[in-house]
Amino acid sequence: MTTAIAFDLIGYLFIASSAVALYRVLWGPTIPDRLLGLNVVSAQILAIIVLYAAKEKLHVYLDVALVYDIFGFVGILALTRFLGKRQRKGNPI
Repeated sequence: MTTAIAFDLIGYLFIASSAVALYRVLWGPTIPDRLLGLNVVSAQILAIIVLYAAKEKLHVYLDVALVYDIFGFVGILALTRFLGKRQRKGNPI
């Protein structure tokens, strides 16, 4: 098996697992389930970007992946804080 085929196969597996996690984001029964699914989708997209950078030997995509990861982490923290404040006020989610 050549490395190009292996990279493609792993990429397709990441995409398939992202689709499964996206199902949890859209139809999760609770808010924590949806946030966890969103975090998993974000991590899978990060892995796909890093995988593409390794496959094409383009280091600039690693910088993009780092910035994407930082924004994803801060976004999840902001959503968690917003929903936590909303829940403490007594508003149903």
